[in-house]
Amino acid sequence: MIYQPPAGARDLLPLEVEQKRWINDRLQHIFQQWGYQRIVTSTLEWLDTLTAGGAIKPSKVIQLRDNAEKPLGLRPELTASIARAAVTRMAGNTYPQRLCYRANVFRNTTQNHHGRQLEFYQAGVELLFAGGVLADAEMILLLADCLSSLGIEDWSILLGEAGLTRSLLAVFPGRIRQQVRHCIANLDRIALENLDLDQDLKASALLLFDLRGKPEEVLAKIATLDLDSSAQATVNNLKSLIELLNSSSAQPLPLTLDLSLLQTFDYYTGIVFKAVSFQDNQSYILGEGGRYDKLLGLYHPQGKTSPGIGFSLYIEELHSCLLTKDQLPQQAPGSDCLVIPQTPQVEATAFKYARQLRDEDDSLRVELDLGDRSPQEIKKYAQTSRIKSLIWIQEDGTPKIETLD
Repeated sequence: MIYQPPAGARDLLPLEVEQKRWINDRLQHIFQQWGYQRIVTSTLEWLDTLTAGGAIKPSKVIQLRDNAEKPLGLRPELTASIARAAVTRMAGNTYPQRLCYRANVFRNTTQNHHGRQLEFYQAGVELLFAGGVLADAEMILLLADCLSSLGIEDWSILLGEAGLTRSLLAVFPGRIRQQVRHCIANLDRIALENLDLDQDLKASALLLFDLRGKPEEVLAKIATLDLDSSAQATVNNLKSLIELLNSSSAQPLPLTLDLSLLQTFDYYTGIVFKAVSFQDNQSYILGEGGRYDKLLGLYHPQGKTSPGIGFSLYIEELHSCLLTKDQLPQQAPGSDCLVIPQTPQVEATAFKYARQLRDEDDSLRVELDLGDRSPQEIKKYAQTSRIKSLIWIQEDGTPKIETLD
């Protein structure tokens, strides 16, 4: 099977590479406009590092071993690696830290999903050592700016609050709480309705399941609930965030407040959000993120906790949404010119001339013809490859330029 990639892996050919480069370059430009600096972390991490926050189960990590038999893993996401680097390698830097990335990540599949994709591409940001409503608003507005700049259509942002949702779950007995949480996280209303709950608890579970919609309507429902002081403070912060987002956006922000937006693990501590789009009768999750104010303390040598928030955008999903649109390049880039030595005696001259062209304009793509082709074959190759001009190095070493249509 040496002629095929491993199951779950795939090759990217030049056009797809060019299209995804286009997406990545625009995202990185937006990140930099907002003051984010690019960081590159290791593809390999200790397994303990990757699983420390509880967000990633060891079974999801493609594991390797070093010579000491201590388990390593290919990164399944970037947040853990960036958090580790920030509190250990960047401890003396000024705060807050605005970091961005573009990278591949790897995720193991279950045994029953042979051939499912293992390698993915992400671009994202992490805003570290900054808490509060302003930092939360920056994340949402930056995400919206990214989607608008790419020209994604029909997108919206689902906004939840992990701490508030956990507070609302606290009314359920411990033995049943995880089941309720699992049903809500997986949007399984039928399973939720079939749980062994009394009428009051079932009504509370279904209310929590349905806490999604226009922010003002969801907040009105929450106002009818009996909340403790901590939960009420969280609601007040959520109101402030939504008001700030609405007043800061040039266009009305397509925002849905969704308090059923919950992961099955205790990773996020504050707001959580997803960017979604519905196109051509198909839904796409374009990216997701949230606040994780306990994660950095897991990597700090003295266990010092610090706030953090970030998001990842999924390049494959963005690419799929844009494939039928005009924004993406429709062809891999061709060379600007082809330098052709007409005799063996001027081959060195041809190399020098090509180098001179590149030195004069480092944006030029200059190829050298490698011989064994007739002039007709050279022209056919140039036209097929969309090369703009031919430069014939003649016997006396002078160039003759021929522009192609």
